[in-house]
Amino acid sequence: MRESRSVVITGASRGLGFASAVHLYRLGWRVVGAMRSPEAALERLRAATGATADDPRMIGVRLDLDDASSIADAAAAIQRAVGPPDALVHNAGIAAVGAAEEMDPEVWEQLFRTDLFGPVRLTRALLPAMRAAGRGRIVVVSSQGGIRGMPSIAAYSAAKGALERWAEALAQEIAPFGLGVTVLVTGMFETDILTEQTPHYGDLNGPYAAHYAGIERMGRAMMRVLARPPERFAPVLAKALDESAPFTRHTAGIDALLLLIGARILPGWLLHHLIGRAMGLPGHGALHEATREAVRVSTETSPSNRSSHG
Repeated sequence: MRESRSVVITGASRGLGFASAVHLYRLGWRVVGAMRSPEAALERLRAATGATADDPRMIGVRLDLDDASSIADAAAAIQRAVGPPDALVHNAGIAAVGAAEEMDPEVWEQLFRTDLFGPVRLTRALLPAMRAAGRGRIVVVSSQGGIRGMPSIAAYSAAKGALERWAEALAQEIAPFGLGVTVLVTGMFETDILTEQTPHYGDLNGPYAAHYAGIERMGRAMMRVLARPPERFAPVLAKALDESAPFTRHTAGIDALLLLIGARILPGWLLHHLIGRAMGLPGHGALHEATREAVRVSTETSPSNRSSHG
């Protein structure tokens, strides 16, 4: 009898990663949860699955995707535990809110280190063993921001878009060795990746205040209608892990599906307009006169201007 297939899931301590780890364990997979705090997360995973402390099918590995040495240590620990994994799921990620003009460069860099360069490093460390085994599937968990750049989360969208382009290129590079790649584009789920707890770097009283207000208002309304529990994502991932095609892309959620279809068939200008309306953004040119008036008032009331007319 063949030993249980092994899957590495980054960010398995919460949200989509936690639900996926529980689901795949119940399906018989050997689950390696790669997490920043594996001890505490393992207790929750064992409580959810009924796994015992010595169960070889539930393993925790410490991983910080923002730390190159942590990634190297995690890759070594994974291979000691299960050898070349049958599947590697890049689920972990961070997000931040703020217009492109207002987002600090340091935040951009951290997002890219965690959401793009971290998965690249971990994959690079595990690929030699997976190539030698001649099997394995790499799953990249993306988002709607990877399909189309989204206002107020430009940095997150850019990182996810880059992650998808990397996955596409990687798929063609490793297909001759018997490996495959899947991109899963997620819609709205009840997680904390883009919620009130997400770090906000925008100026709520600045030039983009109307953007933030509209997006928050419409976002709350859409979350009430469209957000699904993380447990609804896990079967989609399980199905993707059984695929054998060199490259596939799927959506998880009707909102992600509609956006993906729209991006393929609609003219760019129309999709841009529809997204703006759906997110409650000010129309083209709507803030121009208000900005000019604010500058005029500020200039007229400045101390230097008053003294010149005294």
